[in-house]
Amino acid sequence: MTPPVQHASPGFGTRFLERRCHNGRVVTYRDTAVVLRTHNLGEADRIISLLTRHHGKVRAVAKGVRRTGSRFGGRLEPFMYVDLQLHRGRNLDTVTQAQTVTAYAGPICRDYPAFTAASAIAETAEKLTPIERDPATPLFWLTTGAFGALARGQYRSALVLDSFLLRSLALAGYAPSFDQCATCSAPGPHKFFSPSAGGMVCDNCRPAGSTAPVAETVELLGALLSGDWPLVETASSTALAQAPGMVAAFVQWHIERAIKALRLVERP
Repeated sequence: MTPPVQHASPGFGTRFLERRCHNGRVVTYRDTAVVLRTHNLGEADRIISLLTRHHGKVRAVAKGVRRTGSRFGGRLEPFMYVDLQLHRGRNLDTVTQAQTVTAYAGPICRDYPAFTAASAIAETAEKLTPIERDPATPLFWLTTGAFGALARGQYRSALVLDSFLLRSLALAGYAPSFDQCATCSAPGPHKFFSPSAGGMVCDNCRPAGSTAPVAETVELLGALLSGDWPLVETASSTALAQAPGMVAAFVQWHIERAIKALRLVERP
């Protein structure tokens, strides 16, 4: 077998190692990732769904991870932030090394509201990356930041979730409009909200089925989208009660799939 040759990945800057052996080319690569989901494979393995920094969503096999004394330990559990080495496979990659960057899973899993919010975040991130190995670096950082906020208990878990949902949809090209009509761009404030139209709408553009939230709710939604946490923390009880349903309706309309974990999220 010839010595490994190091190559730079075009446009990404991550390392690829190529080795020539009797059965052809073997490629390994390194990347950082957050673990979104796992499910069991066979008696001792797991398939890990990862959102990586440079390679988008990757599904990989972690061999022997369910055995006592596995070298991976608890590093490949949902919500963990890890540095990985993977072997490129035809359908599924294989995890060959795993090091913990930040152990978000522990504090998240000890707090039920944080756990349900993180589960909904992971499910949404997975559904927003339908094409595997398609780079999604902004979504990776948004997801990592949301897990970090939940682990640290910086803000109420449900609000972290709602902020993530709105901002992740904006990254996907579905930014909601709260300060002007989503249809005709007439400057607001406007009274009506329509998920199908893309946010707040004026009287002339209002489609059937639009809702009429109070002004404080619209302000809260705008603050969640922009990350204005001082304003979020002063939201009224009415706004906190109205906003989650509007966010859920908007997200599920535009991704055209239900987020199952939203049913478990505790709301004020």
